[in-house]
Amino acid sequence: MTLLVDKHKEIIEYLYTAERDAREVIKVTDEYPELTVKEAYELQDGLLARKLAESGSKTVGLKLGLTSKAKQVMMGVNEAIYGYLHQDMLGFEWEGISYSGLIHPKVEPEIAFLLDKDLQGENITEEDVLAATKYVAPALEVIDSRYKDFRFTLVDVIADNCSSAKFVVGSKWVAPGAIDLGNIGMVMSKNGEVAQTGSSAAVLGHPATAIAWAVNELGARGRGLKKGDIILSGAMSEAIAFKPGDSVIANFEGLGSVSMYCKE
Repeated sequence: MTLLVDKHKEIIEYLYTAERDAREVIKVTDEYPELTVKEAYELQDGLLARKLAESGSKTVGLKLGLTSKAKQVMMGVNEAIYGYLHQDMLGFEWEGISYSGLIHPKVEPEIAFLLDKDLQGENITEEDVLAATKYVAPALEVIDSRYKDFRFTLVDVIADNCSSAKFVVGSKWVAPGAIDLGNIGMVMSKNGEVAQTGSSAAVLGHPATAIAWAVNELGARGRGLKKGDIILSGAMSEAIAFKPGDSVIANFEGLGSVSMYCKE
């Protein structure tokens, strides 16, 4: 048992310092190929606790990953993954995202859900998610794997809090019942040129379905989501890389737009 605790502490420190120093590292499973998905989520918890203790920040919600069937096939898995958002990840459209604290960032378009009620259980449905949601909004998530060349296994990415780095939420908030959330078209442009197009249907058929899956997974661990939490429901297209000086804007049908600018 002591060996297991020591191994986990070592991995957590390894990932924590990589993110803190904006330094890419070799994936964890090269050293520990026997790690399981269950252990990966335990490592994620430990990494989160380490970061929050150091920064004084707090969790503000959840993010989903691998919500595209195509991405799941590519990774050789059959389910999504989740990680935690914390307050100091939140960026603002008018401030710009600083590149200096990142390694090889990419940005992807998502729909953010703001909860008006607690949500917990193991039989949560899409309807339950929508009933608990006060608003939805356009969002951009900056992902930045700490692993060399953005290459990793499922276990690696979960342990690394699903490559989370930053997120920006647009200023237009819409009641979930006022829009067809399962069929929202999206166009993402970089420096004025179209870079990706996508649809909310790519997110497990419906973003609320993806969130219901995550809540049920949390429920199996005795956890849930709280009123006021923000959930990023999953990428609507492939992510795109960006550098200092780049501007990215995503326009969502019926939801307006969200933008970010990358500074040095």
